[in-house]
Amino acid sequence: MSRIKKIAIVGRPNVGKSALFNAICKKRISIVDEQEGITRDRLYQRTEFFSYPFEIIDTGGIEVHSKADFSQEIKRQAEIAIEEADSIIMVVDARVGPQDLDKEVATILHRKDKPVCLAVNKIDNRSEMSLIHQFAGLGIPHMVAVSAAQGFQIAELLDIALSSFDKSIIPEDATTGTKIAILGRPNVGKSLLLNTLLGEDRSIVSPIAGTTRDAIDTTVTFGGKEYILIDTAGIRRKHKEKEVVEKFAAIRSASALERADIALLVMDASSGMTTEEKKIARMIEQESKGCILLFNKWDLTKGFRMEHCLKGIEQEVPFLKHCPKLFISAKTNRNVDKIFPTVAQVEEASNHRISTGTLNKCLIAAMQKCHPTMLKGKRLRIYYLAQVDIKPPRFVLFVNNPNLMEEAYKKYLINQLRDSFNFSGVPLILELRGKEQHKNRRPPQRPKGAPFDRDIPHFKHEEINEEEYDDGDHQEDDESFIEV
Repeated sequence: MSRIKKIAIVGRPNVGKSALFNAICKKRISIVDEQEGITRDRLYQRTEFFSYPFEIIDTGGIEVHSKADFSQEIKRQAEIAIEEADSIIMVVDARVGPQDLDKEVATILHRKDKPVCLAVNKIDNRSEMSLIHQFAGLGIPHMVAVSAAQGFQIAELLDIALSSFDKSIIPEDATTGTKIAILGRPNVGKSLLLNTLLGEDRSIVSPIAGTTRDAIDTTVTFGGKEYILIDTAGIRRKHKEKEVVEKFAAIRSASALERADIALLVMDASSGMTTEEKKIARMIEQESKGCILLFNKWDLTKGFRMEHCLKGIEQEVPFLKHCPKLFISAKTNRNVDKIFPTVAQVEEASNHRISTGTLNKCLIAAMQKCHPTMLKGKRLRIYYLAQVDIKPPRFVLFVNNPNLMEEAYKKYLINQLRDSFNFSGVPLILELRGKEQHKNRRPPQRPKGAPFDRDIPHFKHEEINEEEYDDGDHQEDDESFIEV
């Protein structure tokens, strides 16, 4: 099998590259806004055209001589995309016409020995098709009039962009790795951590908060296993999201968490865990994702011991006590090599399945240590525990009445499962199933006009099993009851 082909979308700022990227992917992946310079890093997405898979790359606008923030970093990111692409789509704006910057971008592409086609964007109907001729001076023979917003002639554009590929050989799409989302507040070092893990400048790094806008997927192999790293924009409080772009970035971060398997929550070690990080941790817990806490910039922290920090975190945020914690420095590579082994441990715990017999031995031991309390004179009776799913592990506890289970005792049982089977960094879901209340079932009704049931054999009353109808509403001499 050959490798999957790549197509890069390039051009000057604000010509509709990200809108075309979304139209080709048939998803709203890249942030689109009228403001220039929204896209900064390279965005990759696997898609297909008539069952032929390929990878499309979105890039930031190229400004050769600009001195604006991040302009040179954006240009370097676009140059990397051009180098690794097998085919290139240059985008221009039909309504504005050819600009000097378009000619400079075309000159850069002419130096590359790669097939190039020109997408003349913002042509919404066929009456405007003649506008493409004004771009003949760019020297690109293959020109297609398109509208990224309306989806006009996207198929014709892809047909030309893919014409140099041998479609008889279907490339193998082997992206099946574990998805890892890198989350945190703005400016805590998420992009620098991504670059350190990859060993390259994959994302733009700056001390300015909010540099990263899109969720960036990158594949990396460690220890013979493939991982997909997702760098996300910093998640702020809603009242601090002043621009529309920042709101879109927060939505992209939440979406990245939904499709991830494990989340790396990156924090600034000098400021500790703030209210915003606690909120992000709650989001991770609600999505039932594995979580690893990374305290970055530990090289800048003075006068604190790691043990004291760990103890303080566990006391302040007890619901994260089960999460692995690493004190790292993405700048100096301190403890960065421990991240992937820790991810492998969390993934193994997430896939761990325990037999019913082993679970119930643990349950008996837990109940012997601490019995459930009585509520209004009613006793909770536990029958047995079983695991029904993995990723994340999900358990079902069969009881007589779920309303008799206190939340504190439920958390106690979950903690006992963690301690017994080492579910490190993995959320555990414990569902309660009550015993069917047979005594509330109505007896069979006598048909109108029929003789009494004593005269008809098939209307005989069923024998009542007192043990079956026991609902645990009476007091017992023993402390609790478990039936395994």
